[in-house]
Amino acid sequence: MSSWSPTKYKSTNWSAYNDALKRRGSLEIWFDPEMVWVPPPGGKRGRQQRFSDAAIQACLTLKVFD
Repeated sequence: MSSWSPTKYKSTNWSAYNDALKRRGSLEIWFDPEMVWVPPPGGKRGRQQRFSDAAIQACLTLKVFD
C-alpha cells in the first residue's frame, strides 16, 4: 500500500493566477441604507450613545470574520 501524496499543480498563466488570488481575498459588504447608525435620544441622564445597537452589532459581526 503506497502512502498518499498531494497532487502537484504547475501554473502556466501567472497573470491570471495572480488576478484570481487578488479576487479571492476581496469582500464586498452591503449595508442597509435604512439602518440607523446614530440612535435617537434616550431621555436618560448622561452622555448619549454614539452608535446604535444595530451599528455596534454589525461592526462586531465583521470583527468575527477578521
